[in-house]
Amino acid sequence: MPVSDSAVHPDAHLFQVRHPEWAATATIYEVNLRNYTPEGTFRAFEAHLPRLASMGVSIVWLMPIHPIGEVERKGSLGSQYAVRDYFGVNPEFGTLDDLRHLVQAAHALGLRVLLDWVANHTSWDNALVQQHPDWYQHDAAGHLVPPIPDWTDVVAFDYSHPELRRYMTDALLYWVREADIDGYRCDVAGLVPTDFWDEARLELDEVKPLFMLAEWDELYPSGGLSWEQFNSDTRLLEKAFNMTFGLRLHYLLDHIAEDKQPLQDIDIYLAAERAKYPPSVYLMHFTSNHDVNSWDGTEYERLGPLVLPFAVLTVLLPGMPLVYTGQEAALNRRLAFFDKDPIDWQDYPLQDFYTRLLQLKRRHPALRNGDTTSRFQRLPSPNEDLYGFLRHKQDAAVLCVINTAATPQMLPLPPETVGSWQDIFDDTPLAIREGDQLPVPAHGWRVLERI
Repeated sequence: MPVSDSAVHPDAHLFQVRHPEWAATATIYEVNLRNYTPEGTFRAFEAHLPRLASMGVSIVWLMPIHPIGEVERKGSLGSQYAVRDYFGVNPEFGTLDDLRHLVQAAHALGLRVLLDWVANHTSWDNALVQQHPDWYQHDAAGHLVPPIPDWTDVVAFDYSHPELRRYMTDALLYWVREADIDGYRCDVAGLVPTDFWDEARLELDEVKPLFMLAEWDELYPSGGLSWEQFNSDTRLLEKAFNMTFGLRLHYLLDHIAEDKQPLQDIDIYLAAERAKYPPSVYLMHFTSNHDVNSWDGTEYERLGPLVLPFAVLTVLLPGMPLVYTGQEAALNRRLAFFDKDPIDWQDYPLQDFYTRLLQLKRRHPALRNGDTTSRFQRLPSPNEDLYGFLRHKQDAAVLCVINTAATPQMLPLPPETVGSWQDIFDDTPLAIREGDQLPVPAHGWRVLERI
């Protein structure tokens, strides 16, 4: 009999956000619009929507689409996170009608669209700086200040002002009403008071039920913060947000690849996640995103030969997977953050790899996001180079194992794996008998689906 969410976690009743049914099977894809195509426009990107839908993507997250500040601008085009006008569209990308057309095309394919929202700060030349200087934070000398010292192209808001809260809520409502978007990815959401998000969410959901993603992780510092500056008790997932970033797992995978932590520390991470949250909560897992790619390095720099096995983990461990622009092209270049730097798609060499994983995620009952009735079972490993698990719900099951060693390994299989399976990457049927071992290639993986 399934264990109830409240029995699993004593604070489960506090997590009141209701996820839409479609989100249970969802994968999210981040779009770096500026560099996605040579044109860098809504219309040019729109041509990729059918490909992404067939790959198994459910949610398309667009990096900020607003006009960019010119004062203190970094690079030739500036950061998309230096917002000059919350009600405008960056002409670099097109028009409001172009955005509407993109959203309509996405909806026709069954895709949802999130806009990236920067509520914590603006560019120096946002009109609000002159119109409402009191809405901003100031230092002891009365000067405007950035939220993080290195973010010299932006200045931070002060949310103690009710008028600012009203303005920002109205701006959020505008894009839902005018462009029919399906939610927001909210930049450094934990630097904005949680009660603002709670109240704004109530108003937004009166227009249409939204999906809200917070750039934050209560298990790991976000947004360039130190551990001392970091708030691990924002409660963003209780009333305001459907999902936050899984930063702690992301950095753990980096550390494993660097031989700074053992592979088995994934178990410690999963235990910390379950101690913090009930299993109904969504965390987003990834090997790259716009910040990671540009500032920390490509997944090939950071993960080396473990790029693909760790991508398998981010899709099949509990949580919602993220694919970043260019990962299906095996992008092995840090994209310029403040300048034009188009991607060379090279006929999408990893399109099939991601399609097989994401379509499995989409269809399989044991892999549903936030499902409190499915089970995660670790498979005992003969050495520290293998990490394997079963995810099963009733008679449906997926077996996943990765090998971080430079030599092939064998994983002993427990009695509950006896039966008929199929390898999702080559469609080969496999009959497992009691006492069998599963061969796993060097720096490789196996993913089997019970049939």
